[in-house]
Amino acid sequence: MVKKILSGVCAGILISIGGAVFLACENRYVGAALFSVALLCICYKGYSLYTGRVGYIPEKHDKDAFSGLFLGLLGNAIGTIAGGFAVRYAVPALGTAAEALYDAKLTQAFPQTLIRAVFCGVLMYLAVSIFRFKSTPIAIVFCIPVFILSGFEHSIADIFYFAASGKVSLAAFGFIWTVILGNSIGGMLLPLLIPDEKPKKA
Repeated sequence: MVKKILSGVCAGILISIGGAVFLACENRYVGAALFSVALLCICYKGYSLYTGRVGYIPEKHDKDAFSGLFLGLLGNAIGTIAGGFAVRYAVPALGTAAEALYDAKLTQAFPQTLIRAVFCGVLMYLAVSIFRFKSTPIAIVFCIPVFILSGFEHSIADIFYFAASGKVSLAAFGFIWTVILGNSIGGMLLPLLIPDEKPKKA
C-alpha cells in the first residue's frame, strides 16, 4: 500500500515539474512541448499516474487494480500539492501565473470542464498505451502538447496549478473532481468501445 502511494507521489512530483516549466514559458507552444518531459519520465520509471492507468480498468478491474489506481491517485494529489506549494514559495512569479490560470479555469461551466477532461483522458490513454505496447515515446511527445494547446483538462496537473496558486475554495474542489470524472471517462472510452482489441507489443 505504501509503495503504491509513494509511486503516485513520485508521479505527482514529476507532473509538478512539468506544470512549473509550462508556467515559466512565455511561449505556450514551447511550454506545452516541455511538459511532455513529465510523462516521459513517469512512463520510463513506471510511476503510478492516475490518468495513465485508469484506461486499463476495463481490461483489469479486480480489487487490486482499483486499489492501486486510487492509492496512486492519493499519491498524485500529495505530490502535486506539495510540489505546488514548494514552487509557489521558491519561485513566486510562477505562483502569480498559477493564480491567473486558476481564475480562468473556474469561469468554465460544468459541461465545458467535463468535456475538456474527457478529451484529455482519451489522449492520455493513447499516449501511455502506445508507449507501453509499441515501445515508442512518440505518442507522448505529441499527445501532451495537443491536450495542453487544445485547452483540455488534466486532473493531476490542475491540482498542481491550484496548489501553486495558493487559493482554496469549494469551487476548486468541485472542479478537480469534475476533471477526475472526465479523465476517467475519456481514459476508458476507447477500450470500452473496442474491448476485444488488444494492442500488440512491437
